[in-house]
Amino acid sequence: MAVAGDVPERRAVPRGGWLTRLIANPRFQHWASGFALTRGIARRDGAEIFDIVQGFVQSQVLSALVELDLLHHLAEGPEAPAVLARRAGLTEDRMAILLQAGAALGLLRRRRDGRFALARKGAAILGVPGLEAMIRHHRAFYADMADPVALLRGQGETELARFWPYVFGAAAEMEPEVARRYSDLMAQSQGLVAQDVLRMIPLKQTRHLLDIGGGSGAFLAAVAARYPDVRLTLLDLPEVIPSAHARLSEAGLSARLTLVPGSFRTDPLPEVADTISLIRVLYDHDDATVRALLAKVHAALPVGGRLIVAEPMAGGARPERAGDVYFAFYTMAMGTGRARSAARIAEMCRAAGFTDIRIPHSPRPFVTSALSCVKNA
Repeated sequence: MAVAGDVPERRAVPRGGWLTRLIANPRFQHWASGFALTRGIARRDGAEIFDIVQGFVQSQVLSALVELDLLHHLAEGPEAPAVLARRAGLTEDRMAILLQAGAALGLLRRRRDGRFALARKGAAILGVPGLEAMIRHHRAFYADMADPVALLRGQGETELARFWPYVFGAAAEMEPEVARRYSDLMAQSQGLVAQDVLRMIPLKQTRHLLDIGGGSGAFLAAVAARYPDVRLTLLDLPEVIPSAHARLSEAGLSARLTLVPGSFRTDPLPEVADTISLIRVLYDHDDATVRALLAKVHAALPVGGRLIVAEPMAGGARPERAGDVYFAFYTMAMGTGRARSAARIAEMCRAAGFTDIRIPHSPRPFVTSALSCVKNA
């Protein structure tokens, strides 16, 4: 019996269709888990739901494996938990728990003699450029995701907003160490992005490429290796240019390279290129900034010039995990960007005056998607 001051327990009342209401009924779930024709579906749904529930713990197990350099240690050969525990400064029983978890995730293998070895997926982590750096960097992202409702409401400053000050146009305030960390993190993962972009969008007709926001020049270096006759220009913040100069000079590209220090927000774009690339640029910024940038790019290109946009994209009418889960919340935590669908980016390009928009199939949407468009007369 309720008394004054009691708050009755609230139960969700499904308001969807009859099938939704049926599935959301606990009695139906109990029956379905035992009935021969439905128990397979019920158990599979349950396992997938639990996989989502425990996802944060899985990612933190991966983080621990990386932080303790266990993948590198096991790449040298199988080891016993006691040996790895001494290296990492853990007790043997805690190390055994971590190794078991790594094996359960398919990153490690437990051998019959009790030692652990690196599994195929664990070895792949070591072979993907920049992946370990990104996993270490996730400490800031996870801090922002600790209270996802506060993040959605825009309450408080986020760790990622402090890490990525360049997004807000704070070039003059960017400390050299912040610029270095930003450039290093982007450059380490840019190799995979460049591979996929150049598979999706060949540059056979390009004579001069301007890469806006090109960081340390990883994308231009990949273009130069595949297209030895293309002239190269990179525009980025003054604090970032030294790392680009070092990388591209070391690659022997000085003779065909121009470095332009500046901000695409406030400075004019060089009108030298027949192709302009925006590689992982648009999703860092809000719609107003993107519209202004696309207009400047359109003005800087000659008639027939081409724009290439490449970045992780949302799924739009067909939501997908990389763009609509990971990158949607990552850009939200940055404080200004957003993951857009290819259709939305195409719409913004049309509004800027571009035509002949092409959206190739992406082999790895979790790495990048891409589109190209043309400035016609």
